Amino acid sequence: MKIGVSAFAWTAQFVIEDLHILPKIKDLGMDGCEIPMFQPGQLAAAEIRRAFAANNLECTICAILPGGINPISPDAATRRKSLDHLKACVETAAACGASLLGGPLYAPIGYLPPHRPESDEWDWAIEIFQALGDTLEAHKMNLSIEPVNRSETFFLRTGQEARALCEAIGNSRIGVTIDTFHANIEEKKIPQALLELGPFLRHIHASESDRGVLGEGHLDFPAILAALRQIGYEGYLMIEGFGYEKERKNAPGWLWADLNTTPEDLAAKSLAYLQPLLAG
Repeated sequence: MKIGVSAFAWTAQFVIEDLHILPKIKDLGMDGCEIPMFQPGQLAAAEIRRAFAANNLECTICAILPGGINPISPDAATRRKSLDHLKACVETAAACGASLLGGPLYAPIGYLPPHRPESDEWDWAIEIFQALGDTLEAHKMNLSIEPVNRSETFFLRTGQEARALCEAIGNSRIGVTIDTFHANIEEKKIPQALLELGPFLRHIHASESDRGVLGEGHLDFPAILAALRQIGYEGYLMIEGFGYEKERKNAPGWLWADLNTTPEDLAAKSLAYLQPLLAG
């Protein structure tokens, strides 16, 4: 297993000026960094690719769907627009040098219609992701669909729901991301959920119960890592938490992080917590 850190610790909008964090991440001993993507056209892909290569770091991308993009919309034109958007996300991720694109790509965060997922919505999701297959193959990109908690989606909340969607799509390049923050809310037992995902598990967001430093909350990471070893998982433990910097008002941590935990603190302390667990 490899360890990386999400740039969400620093910022929600990754721009050229944020490339200075990459040497810091490499100096800590990380293997990679995850970049947030909202609008693919806003990422400086060529500069990102060069900076990652210069720092010998791997890049993964976590995409969040912007307004007007919804693969399970009842409006056919919106679904077509959403497929075009997802293709652009794949192309931009590849241009950044990434081989994995993940996130809750089935619906916008906060899209909460007053019903359970309906068969039409399920079919639309399958159709969209199957239609994305040629683009994924052309760019040698793996897609990792992330279930999120009930306050953020009604559509995919658990690993088993995400596995069922992947099975229906039937593309070996499409699997599941488990974010332990969301899983802490939605799964009965996180290790069991990981075991049940098996080969469909492609990516882990290692996130504490409060999005803070790993090991300082109540999540049982030793049991989580034991389950990952049992299924032979060899992907990333991508640390996803929030740090606080007074001047970074666009960062998630500006509202929620511990005021005494900088992004660098979050990355370094979380790494120091995970390393002996992986070595043990």
